[in-house]
Parts: sequence; C-alpha cells; structure tokens
Amino acid sequence: MSNKKSMTSRERVLAAINHQTPDRIPVDLGATPSSGISAIAYSNLVNHIGNTELPVQIYDVVQQLAQPDRTILDRFSVDVLDIGRTFNEKPTDWEPTILANGAPAFYPKWFKPVKREDGSYVTFDDDGETMLSRMPVGATFFDQTYFPYVDGYPDSYENLDAEMGRIMWARDAHSPWDHAGEDRFWEQLRERTLRLRETTDKALLVVCGCNLFEWGTFLRRMDNFLMDLLCDPANVERLLDELLKRHLATLEKVCNAVGDLVDIIRFGDDLGMTSGPFMDADTYRLLFKPRHKILCDYVKEHSQMHTFIHSCGSISSLMPDLIEAGIEIFNPIQTNAWQMEPEFLKKEFGKDCTFWGGGIETAGVLNVETPEKVREQVLERLETFSNGGGFVFNTVHNILPDVPPQNIVAMFDAIQEFNNR
Repeated sequence: MSNKKSMTSRERVLAAINHQTPDRIPVDLGATPSSGISAIAYSNLVNHIGNTELPVQIYDVVQQLAQPDRTILDRFSVDVLDIGRTFNEKPTDWEPTILANGAPAFYPKWFKPVKREDGSYVTFDDDGETMLSRMPVGATFFDQTYFPYVDGYPDSYENLDAEMGRIMWARDAHSPWDHAGEDRFWEQLRERTLRLRETTDKALLVVCGCNLFEWGTFLRRMDNFLMDLLCDPANVERLLDELLKRHLATLEKVCNAVGDLVDIIRFGDDLGMTSGPFMDADTYRLLFKPRHKILCDYVKEHSQMHTFIHSCGSISSLMPDLIEAGIEIFNPIQTNAWQMEPEFLKKEFGKDCTFWGGGIETAGVLNVETPEKVREQVLERLETFSNGGGFVFNTVHNILPDVPPQNIVAMFDAIQEFNNR
C-alpha cells in the first residue's frame, strides 16, 4: 500500500496537472464527450456488475454516449465530473428509446429523431424537410448531412449564428448546452455548479468547444475546408475571425458564470489523422495558433480554469505550438497514431503538459483482447505516463459499443492494482 498522504479527487487531479505526484492515479470516465462510454457498452456494464436498476441515459445523442451514474463513478474511483450533469436531473427530463442492440435506454425529452421505413433515424430542421443528420440501421452514432457552405463562402456572415445552429453538434448539443437558450440559463449554470462543488470533492470540468478547424469542416465539409487551408486562406481567416468573436463571447459568459468554480475547461479541435496532422506546422501557426492563444489567454486572465484540448490523431508535431498557445492538457492521446507512442510523448512533452488519456487502446485491445491482456497494457501505460504527475487515466477516446464489460472491469481493477503497489 502507498504511504502517500490521501488527497481528495480535486486535489489529486490538480496535483497531476501541476506535475506533482498525486497519492494515486486520477481517473476520468464520462467527464467529456471524448472520454466517455457508449450507451451500449454502458448498458452491458451495468447489467454485468448487477446494477440493472440504473437507467441508461444518452446525454450525448450525436455520439450516443451514456451519462455514467454517480454509483458507477464511485465504484471505479472516478475523480472528475462534468458540470453538465447538473441539468436533466429529473426522470421527467427523459423519454424511453431503444439502442441499436435492442436494449432499453433514454433520450433527453427534447430529442425527437424520425425513424424511417428502412429502420434508419434522421433529424430535420424546423422546416421538416432539410435533413441535418442520419443514423443508419445498425449504426451507433449520427452522421452530419447538412453543410451550409458546401458550395462556397458567403459574402456576409450575418446568418452565421443561424447556420451554426443547424449543425447537429450545436442543434443536438449535450448538457448543459441543450438548455442554453432558456431563460436564466447562466444564472442556473452558476447555481447548479455551486451546489455541485459544495457537495462533491471531485474535480469539475466544463465542456466548451470553441472549435476552430472543426467548425470549418462542419460548415464547408471536410474535403472543401482542407483544400481551403492551402488554396483560399483569406476566406479561411475571415471565417475563423467570425468564429473567434462568437467563441470569446461564450467564454466571457462561461468565465463570469463558473470560472471561479470549475477546475478545467475543455476545448475541442480534431487536428490529426492516424497517419499525421491534417496540416503542416506552418499552416497551423498561420491560421490557428494565434486564435488558440487568444482563447487560452482569455481563460487564464478571467478564471481559475486549466485549459484542455481534445484532438484525435497524430498531433505530436503540433504540440509544441499548442503548448505555446496555452494548452495545458491533451486528450485522448491516440497512441496508435504516427509519432504518438507513449514513451516518446512522455519524454518529449511530459514536463510541459498533462496527458488525459492513452491509458489503453480502445480499439484493438480493450474491445478484443482478454481481461489479462487489458490488465497488462493498463499497467504498462501507467508505468510510462504516471511518473512525476502530468497524467489522468482515460482510454484512447470513448469506450466503444463492442467493448466487453468484463474488460472494462479488468481495466479499472488494473488501475487499483497499480495504485496499491
């Protein structure tokens, strides 16, 4: 057993972020929509461990992610909570649905996808005709189908807010943002977050996208926007400046409402593929780094929150610039991508940032290997990442629908085994 002084969950997470060695490895499950668990996997898990009374609540309807019950979080010694869980707290906030594997679950009552004759589900704009997203038969998440600027950039951005509101990531947002249009939302956000902070010692996190590259792909479509980075940078910058205005306006409200209560703010911007980043470092420095710095600087000047970015894929070549821009925490640490090996990342960047993820391969190990193989990789990753702090355990992205529940249990058992050494 460890002789280290026991810490609260909040102290443990903040110690890790500050590159101090915590009393044990801090753990996340479900505090962000990129560190969570598929509703199908969660349903299988609660049945496997005998908590069949717990509802499977799909809080992120786009990715079909479950909101883990506090009972589950406590069982697995999870140290972080998303403040979004303070909304949709009543049973009447949810309506029953059926998962792709036939298991029962619940959607937020505002989510009304339309089931087609072929068994697929679609969502429509208010006109009832423009399809915004689709989940094919047997699929386990929705795909975006509407791209407002697919044919070119507009002359004016006076309708940008309306068009952003038609994108599935905004229209069908997870909590707390599914309540953002309600009266007294910001006052409610503060009141609920204050109550949460007073009743838990876990670290608190707010998800606040502030995506730049990704919003370009949401509006223009991926293929067009990638070409624009090289062929039409002037229009890219026009769009990014409009996005930045809106993100700063949101950050002002977030910092005013909960900046003194929340420990971590999570940005999102998928900058990498498995084979490398979507752009070279010079393009990142020209178009995105200055704007990421403005966002990070605002947070640091107006709150106590630490800056966290979710970016899939191979981003090691961009990490020095992201760190200079003010990013402190990286997720999901896609260790199967090019130049994202755990040993390399810890050696090159371990003193300059915190790794929030990379604890086990979600695809390729957690979903297909034996519990013993799961244990072995978890212990190996903990040895690599945990030295000197700078690490919060999480899987490489969300736990997928095909992950067996016994492997999830084996993963958490391995963490406990490591902590008890």
